[in-house]
Amino acid sequence: LEIKAPRVFSGLEMGDSIAVNGVCLTASGLAKDSFRADVMPETMRQTNLHMLTPGERVNLERALTPSSRIGGHFVSGHVDGVGKITRKKLEGNAIVFTVKAPQSVLRYTVERGSIAVDGISLTVIEIEKVKQEFSVSIIPHTASLTTLGFKRVGDIVNLESDMLAKYVANFLAERDKGPGSNIT
Repeated sequence: LEIKAPRVFSGLEMGDSIAVNGVCLTASGLAKDSFRADVMPETMRQTNLHMLTPGERVNLERALTPSSRIGGHFVSGHVDGVGKITRKKLEGNAIVFTVKAPQSVLRYTVERGSIAVDGISLTVIEIEKVKQEFSVSIIPHTASLTTLGFKRVGDIVNLESDMLAKYVANFLAERDKGPGSNIT
């Protein structure tokens, strides 16, 4: 995968992590204002990267440094599944997206909690468990600076559940197994 990225390219070095549509990749080649990343078959199977076409916009985010402010939730770039946009509607100055998601993502999703959609840290505004959908809302600034503002009903997006929710759920599951589990 080769991506032209003059704005995020400054200081990028070989081996650096960079999220592409929320998928953590490694810069494996550098040119004047672009970088290359090798994408393994498992990543192609589990994400929407295989659907990209030349010239298509992508969301890019450099790795967090310990001195950075955290403007959203922790996003690792380890995609938990893909979802499909089922509705998109204007509400005042915002755009509300409804996304059909797999149960493996929804189980860690709570209203007013966090979810990453194509790597964009967002707040869940509603969950419809029967329909296996959740809704998020974006402001005009987010719509103009990310790919989400250009997405349409039917588009496939990468989803990453809240990292802390996954760890807590795993801890509780291990604890409930009782003696001999990995948690003491």
